[in-house]
Amino acid sequence: MDELLELRKKVENQDYQGALSIINELEEMSVEDKLNKIESYMIILLMHLIKQSVEKRTTSSWNRSVSNSVKGIKKTNKRRRSGGHYAESETISQMLHEAYTDAIEEASYEAFEGKYTVDRLDTMTNKNQIIEKAMSLIYK
Repeated sequence: MDELLELRKKVENQDYQGALSIINELEEMSVEDKLNKIESYMIILLMHLIKQSVEKRTTSSWNRSVSNSVKGIKKTNKRRRSGGHYAESETISQMLHEAYTDAIEEASYEAFEGKYTVDRLDTMTNKNQIIEKAMSLIYK
């Protein structure tokens, strides 16, 4: 909130360039927050898709987690006032690739009751297929 006080002072002192700099910083922080939240949903989504893939089964709980994660990604990514999205499909794909590392680690604790290492579990999956599945669910 220090930024808002500083912004007020800049406007009161008619330092509009300084005020615009603070506004730009606040906008950047807001977008970064949205992208971080999207990434958290992605990790959960990918983790459950990985578990479904390697265990060749699913549960209603996993299905709910997948559905809730997709909804969370879509909702968070949508710009309400101006329309559009915070991250377009290319960025979403890149973020999924980056989130995969965390997701496979999380899945290694849960899949097969945690008996496989991250590296072993990774050899059991097809990363590109998992990411394609995630993309298809997000853009369904």
